[in-house]
Amino acid sequence: MKTFKKLLLLFIYAFFLSLFALFLWKPYLLNVLKYRTPGAETYKIFPQEISRKSDSAFHFVRATKPRNDLDTLHVLDGNNRSIPLKTYLKNGQINAFIVIRNDSILYEKYDKGYRDSTLSTIFSGAKSMISIMIGQALADGSIKNLNDKVTTYIPELKSNPAFEQITLKNLLDMKSGLEFKDALGGVVKAFFSDEAKYYYTDDMQAQLMKVKLVNKPGTVWVYKSIDPILLGWVLKKATGKSVAQYFEANVWKQIGTEYNATWGLDQVNGLTNTASRFQVTAIDFAKIGRLYLNKGRYNGKQIVPENWVNQSVNIGTEKPASAKGWQKSAHHYLWWVPQEGDKGDYAAEGMLGQRLYVDPKTNTIIVQFADHGAGNYPYRKISRYLSALPFSYPKG
Repeated sequence: MKTFKKLLLLFIYAFFLSLFALFLWKPYLLNVLKYRTPGAETYKIFPQEISRKSDSAFHFVRATKPRNDLDTLHVLDGNNRSIPLKTYLKNGQINAFIVIRNDSILYEKYDKGYRDSTLSTIFSGAKSMISIMIGQALADGSIKNLNDKVTTYIPELKSNPAFEQITLKNLLDMKSGLEFKDALGGVVKAFFSDEAKYYYTDDMQAQLMKVKLVNKPGTVWVYKSIDPILLGWVLKKATGKSVAQYFEANVWKQIGTEYNATWGLDQVNGLTNTASRFQVTAIDFAKIGRLYLNKGRYNGKQIVPENWVNQSVNIGTEKPASAKGWQKSAHHYLWWVPQEGDKGDYAAEGMLGQRLYVDPKTNTIIVQFADHGAGNYPYRKISRYLSALPFSYPKG
């Protein structure tokens, strides 16, 4: 019995010593353990930089009679069940849902104390924001060419041979070839994933300096955080401004925003997490959609080059690298661009159901903030219904 107790104590001692060593070796794991899957307010544990609002706000018109008929419009959820939109919103724990057509708010629903002015993180929707800024930096000459090597702008990366052949275009296409372990496949895999590492680390630069190359750049598409984070670093080096400063001057103050937005850093004066830590209000997120709906113009001024908008949300003759959902969405220039059926719509999307949907065919913008979302892709059906246009989900 005494021997057993000694062995048990030894085992417990070894276990806690191993844990101590693990957290000493990878301190970000303490945050992974504490916060696990991040929520809408997890961003608050990190330093923030503010992008200040416009001096003069644009206001969408609120319809005198909201379109409450949308409550009973049947859409498909993630299990391909046809349910009323009202039920879809409830099942998805959707906190804000705004439908705008022709600059008029036709339908809006809120939950858990949310309003159109509630600041919330949009996770991977941040990727589409860095895409916007890369287009602007090309236009103002800060970035010369998408075919430039990433090391041209971040010479520190020359010490890692993995970056030798990677271009900015490779990063924009998510075809860098850099190793990235996703969080799918169980609790243990998620705990040690690169997804968790890059969200919770307080030193992204140190992590990036050690990353390995596993595919030839430009050949294999893998959805990952590394590529847009690197684009944020490129932007900072190329412009001499932080991401938040550049975004404020070139986007946020230019499009009639009503509220400040924020960007999460890994540490004070560190790198911006342009993959998943951009915070915005629902009403101002819609103004990004309006900017792209108007081909990059606001009040007659070209804010984002029209050719960049067109390049970003149309894949042309390029072979899609991905095909998500029934709409066969391709990930292109860090936007999601459906390829199935009557095309033309597109979206910025983040985990847990954060969405900015734009449909130029019907002049519709939809913003959704959620705790986990109900799945599938109801937005096209909503936009076509409001425009009295035919729509049917693909069979099978």
